[in-house]
Amino acid sequence: MNESHYTIVTQEQGTPAWLEWRQQGIGASDASSIMGESRFKSGAALLQEKRGKSRTFIQSAAMAKGVELEPEARRRYIETTGIEVHPICLQSTRYEWLRASLDGLSIHHDAVVEIKCGASAYRHASECGTAPVYYYGQLQHILAITGLASLDFWCFWPGYPEILIPVPRNDSYIERLLQRESEFWSQVQDNG
Repeated sequence: MNESHYTIVTQEQGTPAWLEWRQQGIGASDASSIMGESRFKSGAALLQEKRGKSRTFIQSAAMAKGVELEPEARRRYIETTGIEVHPICLQSTRYEWLRASLDGLSIHHDAVVEIKCGASAYRHASECGTAPVYYYGQLQHILAITGLASLDFWCFWPGYPEILIPVPRNDSYIERLLQRESEFWSQVQDNG
């Protein structure tokens, strides 16, 4: 397991202060856009947002449902695995811009969970036994900041059995990811 290089940031997820903190760096949910893997947002659109030229955050019905279901999903994860996790925000001590709002980090910081409560993520996980590729950058970004060897991808959808998929750390991908994120953050700072 790699040594972690982060500090805990006291931000309540979902608040205006948290949104501002996210705006001032690159979070896990930004990683897939930067890597060109996101089906939700292009890298160019993300760049405009980070430069403050397009700051409209619109929460879709699916996103709202996921936020609503997340506490129950986390409770079921804790019950199922026996691992006590809590939502927490982290910021890298190596790269000031590297940040993550985690769905759950264990008390001893030796386990992390990414929770997805969407029908399409659940369907993909149940049919393929893997996390959807459009979340791969997000998952590896979390592993980059935590220094952990793997994370638990937890899919929850009411009325169906939960799905737990361990996702291993991919150091060569993380190296490319951090390089691209660094270049992206330089573009944000250039504000061209």
